[in-house]
Order: sequence, then structure tokens, then C-alpha cells
Amino acid sequence: MRSLAVIHEIEEINAAGFLPGVRLGYMMCDTCSFASTALQNVEYMLAVNRSLNVDCDYSDFRPRVKIILGALYSEVSIAVARLLSVYMIPLLSSTSSAQDLSDKRRYPGFLRTIPSDKHQTKALGQVMHHFGWNWVGVVYGDDEYGSAAFQSFLKDAEENSVCLNYKEVLPDSLDNSQRLPRIKQVAERIRSSTARVVLLILKAGLVEALFKEMIRTNTSRTWIASDAWSRSRSIAQMEGINKDPQEQNDDHLVTALDTSDAFLHRIAAWATANALKKLLKCNGSSCLGEINFPPWKLLEELKKVQFEFENSSLIFDKNGDFEDCYNLIIWEKDGDHRRFLKIGNYHVLNKQIELEKKDFIWFSTANTTIPQSRCSERCAPGSFKKILNASCCHNCTLCVAGTISAEWDLRTCQRCPNGTWSLNGWTQCKQRKESFLRWSDPLPIILMAAAVFGILLLLVTFIIFLVNRSSPPMKRAEVRLSCVMMAGLSVSFASVIWFMGKPNVHLCRARQVMYALGFTLCMSCVLVKAFRTFLAFLPFGQLTSRRLHKLYKPLVIVIVITSLQGVICLLWLIFDSPDIDDTPPRPQSMTHVIQCREGHTYIGFGIMLSYIALLALVGFLLAFKGRKVPQEFSETGNIIFSMLMYLFVWVCFIPVYIMNNESSTTVQASAILVSSYGIIFCHFSPKCYQVLWKSNTETLERILNKWRAISSPKHDVVTEINIDFPRVTLSSEKSDSISISSTSPKLCSSGTLCISSYTTLVTKRKMTRKRSISC
Repeated sequence: MRSLAVIHEIEEINAAGFLPGVRLGYMMCDTCSFASTALQNVEYMLAVNRSLNVDCDYSDFRPRVKIILGALYSEVSIAVARLLSVYMIPLLSSTSSAQDLSDKRRYPGFLRTIPSDKHQTKALGQVMHHFGWNWVGVVYGDDEYGSAAFQSFLKDAEENSVCLNYKEVLPDSLDNSQRLPRIKQVAERIRSSTARVVLLILKAGLVEALFKEMIRTNTSRTWIASDAWSRSRSIAQMEGINKDPQEQNDDHLVTALDTSDAFLHRIAAWATANALKKLLKCNGSSCLGEINFPPWKLLEELKKVQFEFENSSLIFDKNGDFEDCYNLIIWEKDGDHRRFLKIGNYHVLNKQIELEKKDFIWFSTANTTIPQSRCSERCAPGSFKKILNASCCHNCTLCVAGTISAEWDLRTCQRCPNGTWSLNGWTQCKQRKESFLRWSDPLPIILMAAAVFGILLLLVTFIIFLVNRSSPPMKRAEVRLSCVMMAGLSVSFASVIWFMGKPNVHLCRARQVMYALGFTLCMSCVLVKAFRTFLAFLPFGQLTSRRLHKLYKPLVIVIVITSLQGVICLLWLIFDSPDIDDTPPRPQSMTHVIQCREGHTYIGFGIMLSYIALLALVGFLLAFKGRKVPQEFSETGNIIFSMLMYLFVWVCFIPVYIMNNESSTTVQASAILVSSYGIIFCHFSPKCYQVLWKSNTETLERILNKWRAISSPKHDVVTEINIDFPRVTLSSEKSDSISISSTSPKLCSSGTLCISSYTTLVTKRKMTRKRSISC
């Protein structure tokens, strides 16, 4: 068919008068696909008087044959091109694609109307990459064409992330007895491989022999054909290779042969004619140039020729190759055979694949689903390939926080830009959400409501204390100290409000100072109350009693304790002031918590809290020491429970605060509220209850009886105390003051509990009355 196509074009050129006055002739020889036969044919073509003389200079060598078209296979063309380079006779091939033939230093007279194999292997790599095949097998021939194409494919496969599961060589020189065992070995390697795509860089004869073995063993693969056999009708119709010879008429040839395969051979004939037209200086009526020219002159014109043929602009590149395109062909099922279906092109210049048909049916999947051939599954967006022993064998690993992959099969994950962030396995970066106690959120509303309610509760308590300030419970509770406590607690409640909203440096400092001073003021008053009971009712020697009595100065104690906390806060603000926390968010969080940091070292914060805790502990110990004193004389029970509540809350606060850094603002605000409410309900509520609902008509006699009942006989030391207490109703006069001098109860020798003496001195209107009570 190719020969007939060239003859037809020569006759068309002659009939059209393309070269006026000149007719082209031709001589055809069959190489039988052997280089030695081809060389004998060349010698015959160039012979003059049936001989070919050996000269030192062939620049004026003028044989009748000015150009040779062929050969079919690259190894034959290589042998012929080496011989013709001596005579500088052009060799123009339409099928030999070996990359070596582009070397003009070795093959100066060779040209071809197809691209070099370096472009074919690039096309093969692009096709595999396009369809996602990265785990393939290769079988190639050991001839010039197969070896050169395979070496070129190795580089292009790597550039397209394609890996070779195996590579096998089929020798072209083996006879039939040796070829079949080798083909069976290769077939077994293909069957045992996990690669489902196989590239065959072979001549059609070897492919046909291999396919017979594949058909015999019922082995199916996706076969990638090089240009050497991509349009082989003999392979496409292997099952019907025996048709009745009577049916093989001209109509059969038209339908059985792919006439488009002759296109490149037709171009070769027209390229020669256009070069001759330029060399012979032909115009519309005649050709003025010398007809018997040396062949090298035609070679020079061929290198420069440029012409149009069937709407295509054709030109040789600097290597004597055409840089056009490759047709992408799929073998479509056609009854018991296959037919060729063009689905697209590979453009050599821009190295891009263009698919004209995308919904074609794949034979191996029986639908449009692309068959798979991969060492590992594809890595979806959000992950990357962690390479194992081969570049195409990998594990899919999720992108870590702060990185993304938006495409399939990426080898690395990209970092998020411009302050954006991502979590594990994300495909896009996003802005982190700012988190703080917004005024409109439910939790801040609850905290603020609790703080406001606490202030209102203190206001109600203050009114109750003020209205009932003359009642015995209120007198025992020291209304003035209690009011100062309420003021301190109100400041603590108010500090909670500054924990809300987006924090800034000033709010961070103000809320801590407000809480520190407010709660310290409250605790100092509690300490004064506990100290008073401790001095009044516990037995000490006279010397010790006088010394402790000198320390009982409520106003000074409150001022000194609160001022000391003020100094702590001042030093804290100077040397390690609270500011905005610049700690980066956790990697697995899309929330940027904006909160205050209580200094770089947290030392000032710790000293401030420890100071308040120390006051609470001292107050608790003093109250616990006087726990047996009747509640009618003291508030030891109230102090014990309120201090226990405070210590419990803040002991729990410390580990929760440390372990939940992102919730530290909420944790501290909640701790302030709980501890403040603890003092209200444990310290003030009982007094309000006594005033509003419980009888307060306790007589001194009943109070003293209670005291005698709970006193322990462990000491026999006389204690004289002169301390002004809240006034207790002893008679009808409300302005009485009481001084108590007592000796501790002791255990008599008879084992009975006795009071040796208990003297009560009542001073009223400067008169003294003494009573002795004994059992």
C-alpha cells in the first residue's frame, strides 16, 4: 500500500506538469527488512555500467538515482544512511523514527517526514500521565529502534511520574525455535505482574507472536503501541487471519487497509518534487536548471523546503525531522476484530495532548471508565504521597495542620499563606476564628447576670444590716466591718464584668487589680472578726493576753492588709504586667483565643492569689481554734464555712486554670463568682435569717450555760480581758457593758466537772455587782 501510494503521487506530479519538461521516474527494491539486503539494493541503484567505483571525492558524483525513499525500519535506515553519507545522497524515510538518525554529524544525508522517537516517547509518557497510569511494564526489541526508544522513554517516564514494574527484551534475531520459549517467558512475566498497562516497543511481527501467547492463556492487559505497530492490520485481525482468498478483492482492500497510513509517504514524494522545483529553477512553462546534478545539491534544497499539502504547512527542522504531531489511536472492538479510532493528537511543538473524543469505550472495562494501573492508590486532595521503595509506590499521608494539598497525587503539602490555617487533611486554608467572651454570647450573659445579681444581693443584705443594726445578731456581726466586707465583695463582683468583651491591656490590668483589692478588703475584715473571737474566748496568760490585745486594732489591720495587697499589685504591674496573650493557637484548632496573659512569668499573679489564700487560711485557723465558742458570742461557724468554701474553690481553680489555658478567662471569672457567693451565703445569709425569722431573745444566763457545757477542763489559768463586744441584752437597760473575768473549768478529784469560780462583773452606771456561780 505504501509503495502504491508513492507511485500514485509520482504519477500525479508528472500528470500535473509540476516540473515542466521533467518527468520523475522510480526504481523499487524490497529490503525484506534486512540491512544487508538493503545495502545490496543501494549498490544496485547507484551503479554506473553495473559497477560502483571507489573514489576519494564524490562531490561530483552524478548517479541516475538522486534520492532514496525508505526504509521502513530504523535499523535498515541507519545502515543505508551510513553508506549514503559517503556519497551525500539524501535518504528520506517516512517511518524510521530512531532518535540516533537526528544526529547530523553521523547521518548528514538523512531526513524524515515524521518526528524523532524522542517526541514519541514524550507522547507516550504524556498519555500515561493523562490517564493516571504510573505502574507499567515495558517490552522492547533489541534492535536500533527498540533500544533507542526504550532509553528515551526511561527519561520521559520519570518526568511524568511513571514507574516501570518490569522491562523485558525480545531479540529480533532469534529464529522460530528460539523465539517461542523467550516469548513464553515474557508472557509469564506480564501475567505475574501487578502492572495492568504494558508498553510494546516492538515490530509488528514480534507483537503478533506475543499476542498469540496472550490469547492462548486468556491474558488481558491495556496495551500501549509504539508507532511501529499502532496501525498493524495483521494484528488487529488476528482472529480472522485465514479469509477465503476469493473474498480478498479490491473492495476488501479498501475496507481492510488503513489508507491514512500512507499520508507520510505521499508527503515524502511531494517534498522531493518541491525541492526539485527549486533546484531546477522551474517556472510555469519550463525548468532551466541542470537535470544531471550531483545529489548533494538536492539534499541542500530539501533541508530548506517548505510547502503546503492538504491544508498543512510542512518543513524540516534543523535535524531533518518533521515536527508535526502524533495521532492518538484506540483499537475499538469491531465484531471479532478491532478497528482504529482516532481520539486525539499529541502536538510535538507544545508537548500537549489534545483529545478530540472523550467518551470512547475501553475494552478492558467495557465502558468509559479508564482502566487503572498503579502501584498505589491515588492520593486524594488533603493528603500527599509518602514514597516507599519506588517513586510510584507510596502511602497516602494526611497533610498536617497548617498545610494543604488541593490536587491529586501531590508529593508535598503547601503551607497556608498570610496567616491562614488548616487542620489535618484539609484542601484549603481558612482564617482562624477569633474567640473571646463576646457580650452577646450565652456564657458571658450568664456570668454578667451572676455578677449583677451578686451586687444586688449585697445591696439587699446591706439594707437588712442597716435597718436591723441594733438587734443582737447584728451587733455580734459588727455591722461596720460587715459593710466594709460587702463593699469589697461588690468590687470583686464588678471585676467580673471586665472579663467580658475583646480584651486589651488596660482591661487585663484593671480586672485583676479590682479583684485583688476588693477581695483582700473583704478577707481583712474576716480576719479581724476571727481575731476578735480568738482573743476574747481563748485562755491565755495575763502577759500574753496583754500583748495580743495591743494588736487588736481593726482599722489598722484592715488598712495594712489591703495596702500590702496594693503594693503587691503595684510591683506586679511594674515588673511583670498583664498583657494580651501572644501564644499561637494549638495546631489542631481553627480558633484563635484572644485573652489576657497574667504576665510573662505569672509570678505576680501567683503571689496575689497566694496572699489572699494566706489570709483565708489564717482566718480559718483562728476561727477553727475558737469553734467551741457559742455562736451567740461569735461568728466562728460562718467564718469557717466561708473560708473553707473559698479555699476549696481556689484549690480546684489552680489545676483547671493550668490545664485549660484557652478557657482561663472563664475559669477565673467563675471562681471569683463562686467564692464571692460562698461568703455571701455562708457569712451574711445566716445573720439575715436570724434577724428576719429567728427569735433573738437570748438571755445572758442561757448563753453562759451553753458556754459552760462546751468548755473543756484543760487549763487552769486566769485570763482577764477587757474588749468591747457587741452589746448583749442583760437587763432592761440597753447601754450596759460587760467585763468577764474567769478561771477555766477544771476536773475535781471526785471526777465531777466543777467551776471553781466564775465571777461576772457587771458595770452599770459606775456600780459593780459580783456574782459567784458554782456547781
